[in-house]
Amino acid sequence: MFGPRRLRKTTVTLVATAAAAATALLASPTAGAAPQPIVGGTTTTTTAYPFTMQITDASQNQFCGGTLVAPRKVVTAAHCMVGETTGSVRVVGGRTYLNGTDGTVSRVGKIWINPGYTDATNGDDVAVLTLSTSMPYTAAKYVGSSQTGVYAAGTTARILGWGTTSENGGSSNQLRTATVPVVSDSSCRSSYGSDFVQSDMVCAGYTSGGVDTCQGDSGGPLLIGGVLAGITSWGEGCAEAGYPGVYTRLTTFSDLVTAQVDS
Repeated sequence: MFGPRRLRKTTVTLVATAAAAATALLASPTAGAAPQPIVGGTTTTTTAYPFTMQITDASQNQFCGGTLVAPRKVVTAAHCMVGETTGSVRVVGGRTYLNGTDGTVSRVGKIWINPGYTDATNGDDVAVLTLSTSMPYTAAKYVGSSQTGVYAAGTTARILGWGTTSENGGSSNQLRTATVPVVSDSSCRSSYGSDFVQSDMVCAGYTSGGVDTCQGDSGGPLLIGGVLAGITSWGEGCAEAGYPGVYTRLTTFSDLVTAQVDS
């Protein structure tokens, strides 16, 4: 069997620049050259991706990502919210750098975790946060339940986050992004066996590795055609060859998300 599963959630023990070993992380293909935060990615800004949110503790130490889908609604991973309360979480928008003080900080009024969730490797890894303060940023569109064709193998997907520069490494102070190809369900199953739940998950990454989400990227977006189609969930290590990142297949949960957005 595989080594320890890595969810893409970071347990923060210091300020934003320090990422302790993650309890949750997502995985993908293997690294060649020295990996970078979103492994193999490039720096970007929240101006370019205004819907990309930091999810932090009460002291604004980031541990997960999220996607703004309405002024007061943020989609993230269920595993990011396990053990959290509305008082323990903040959402920060419009802040490109973890050590910045700009942007908008909101408390959370409600945490909805998919009732079917037990563990990321069992699927159902989706949560919706209702914010106490509206975010003045452009929200992302997200896939509808009928748009299953977006996950065609080879389709280019975009990932975003402040995750670690390497497995169990230090986090990126600046938001980063990269593109990865969607992996066929059969290929993902050959990598992960019965841990891959086709109805709930989709994989993305290069066969040779080198580009991937990592610790601290959990809950962040997988964009296809500029639309939110997946949520950073889990994987085997970071950027390992033969182990693409595993993302929540959002079409399966789109109606549930919409019910929360409309509530």
